[in-house]
Amino acid sequence: MSAPAAIRAPGLAFLAGLLAIIAAWGFQIIGGYLPCKLCLEERLFYYAGLPILFVGLLLSKRMPRLARLLYFVGGAIFLCGSVLAGYHTGAEWKLWEGPSDCGGTPTVVNSAADLMAAVKGTRLVSCSEATISLFGLSFAGWDTLSMIFVGIMSWRGIFARRNALI
Repeated sequence: MSAPAAIRAPGLAFLAGLLAIIAAWGFQIIGGYLPCKLCLEERLFYYAGLPILFVGLLLSKRMPRLARLLYFVGGAIFLCGSVLAGYHTGAEWKLWEGPSDCGGTPTVVNSAADLMAAVKGTRLVSCSEATISLFGLSFAGWDTLSMIFVGIMSWRGIFARRNALI
């Protein structure tokens, strides 16, 4: 028996979003790729949107109207995130300037020794240069596609009839 369309599309959205954020953390922790400022900001959309989609999935049978509202909100979060990820991708492709404050984290400096230690221990990661390219897209490019997919699939669950197949 197949899952109702009202659950299947948002369920796929949730799974895709979850896999995307797990991949981001995997590349950082296991692969050693340091995220830039924009990468970290893009993750906030996953941290906000995934729990909302999850609650929507849990409520889809008992409270379908509330679930659809949550799918709308979750989808909107991801589609807004795709704008930031698209900006990041465009900055990497040199279509426009990236943020001027991208490349390091603020450090409290009380002495020259503290400053030297901070400089030696800092690896700068630019928002305007792709760290790696997979199948022709950078992490930001894949993130843009991921967020668009998650947003659209979340919204697809709003308009699906309970027992229709997508």
